[in-house]
Amino acid sequence: MTDTIEIRDLRCTVIVGVLPEERLREQPLSFDIDIERSFAAAALNDDIRATSNYAAVIEVVENVAAQGQFQLLETLIYRAAQEILNFDPEIERVTLAVRKLRPPVPHDVATTGVRCSLAR
Repeated sequence: MTDTIEIRDLRCTVIVGVLPEERLREQPLSFDIDIERSFAAAALNDDIRATSNYAAVIEVVENVAAQGQFQLLETLIYRAAQEILNFDPEIERVTLAVRKLRPPVPHDVATTGVRCSLAR
């Protein structure tokens, strides 16, 4: 059995995009993160050392987003997923979604985004 740790609506403001205005101005993003790994030992023993530290995972994603200045959301999300897997060898699979909260398109759309899953 695999357990899932969920982190929802992590907000970051970063440089990402291909349009000239996106390269000059930070824009708000929202991340959802699902981490699949067993946390039975943590639950049974009430021991944080037997699970993934949420705050540390959040820092990994924030650092990748802030330092990357990627053109594509696809690149950003894939790199963040790779870094999460590298961060904790107990994580079996990670699924990330990222959305631009104010996408630079002329259409009436709330968000645009991408999702990826990586496994060991």
